[in-house]
Amino acid sequence: MIHELSMPALSSTMETGKIVAWLKNPGDRVEKGENILVVESDKADMDVESFHSGILASILIPAGASAPVGAPIALIAESEAEVAQAQEKAKALAAGVTPAAPPSADRASAAQPTSPAPAATPTSTLPNGSDGAGSQRIVASPRAKKLAESLGIDLRTVRGSGPNGRIIAEDVERAAALSAPAVAAPSAPAPTSPTPAAVPLGETVPLSTLQAAVVRNMNASLGVPVFHVGYTITTDNLDQLYQQVKPKGVTLTALLVKAVALTLEKHPLLNASYTENGIHYKSDINIAVAVAMEDGGLITPVLKQANRLDLYEISRRWKDLVERARRKQLQPEEYNSGTFTLSNLGMFGVDRFDAILPPNQGSILAIGASRPTVVATPEKAIAIRSQMQVNLTCDHRVIYGAHAAAFLQDLAQLLEQNVGSLTL
Repeated sequence: MIHELSMPALSSTMETGKIVAWLKNPGDRVEKGENILVVESDKADMDVESFHSGILASILIPAGASAPVGAPIALIAESEAEVAQAQEKAKALAAGVTPAAPPSADRASAAQPTSPAPAATPTSTLPNGSDGAGSQRIVASPRAKKLAESLGIDLRTVRGSGPNGRIIAEDVERAAALSAPAVAAPSAPAPTSPTPAAVPLGETVPLSTLQAAVVRNMNASLGVPVFHVGYTITTDNLDQLYQQVKPKGVTLTALLVKAVALTLEKHPLLNASYTENGIHYKSDINIAVAVAMEDGGLITPVLKQANRLDLYEISRRWKDLVERARRKQLQPEEYNSGTFTLSNLGMFGVDRFDAILPPNQGSILAIGASRPTVVATPEKAIAIRSQMQVNLTCDHRVIYGAHAAAFLQDLAQLLEQNVGSLTL
């Protein structure tokens, strides 16, 4: 019997998938439950298992190509005698299928997803990011390719640290640093935005799977009636606490997450969301934090039950989540289970901005930069205080202005007057 592998649905919103790498070559023996390929879903690279045992007779969709969920991507023959028959069937399928990309591709394949692809290169994957389908094609992210071109780095000399040996931008930057001549080190500038990659001016670049998922989510958000409430928070005490705990590995993100989570305990409506049956009050406080991805788009790793974690555990979990997010190794529940979202552009010097409400949430908090500001004190004197602007976006079907204002007041009071409670 000849079995078709089809493109799996790795998430409820996934419509198409991109094959990152094949872990088996045509002619290889495949066992049921064995990982056979890596597929890029909306926000993660996932190992995919075979449903059947047999011989991988033909790959219909090569690495780097995309296909709709459910489309055939490979054929498995149960016996050697059926391999030739399967190859003839592959030719027939190819004759009636338009490739998604590259031009020689047929339509995509599937099997059963398991866990995010490990960073270590599997034995069936060739070194330096080559795929395992018998070619020497370099497997690298679009940004890594553009960055390598701009820096004059030969990708064949770069060892990939991404899933299945995939080369990412950090690998190229590391290779460039190692190959650069020794010079006197200039004073290090303050971290700002990620290293920009060369862009193909005048060309149209297709959206990545992640970018397409963000587009779908943002279009869905347009149908939600939202409003914005801003607030100015004095951060002198927060800044002082941060300097005390920073040497212990605590990040500013952890402090903000903890403060928001504790404030949400007093305002469960801000942690709720709208459903057709009414307002859904969430049992847990799961704080999602927006993170920019190297290939474009963003992802929101989730710190589950953040109100029950101490600062040090939040910082440890956050570091792990960010590292795996940028390697596209998060499980779906690690980025789609948020009940409230933080978006912090203050690290880039942004004063204030409006954040777009994520699906299935009632509110999102946009955080601006903390800056020294001349203020009038209650004693009618002039002083300089560090202040930051925060802006809350709310679903007006669930939350009204007074609710948002009360939440921001309590958050400000915690950060300004009781910030020491964050360390308890």
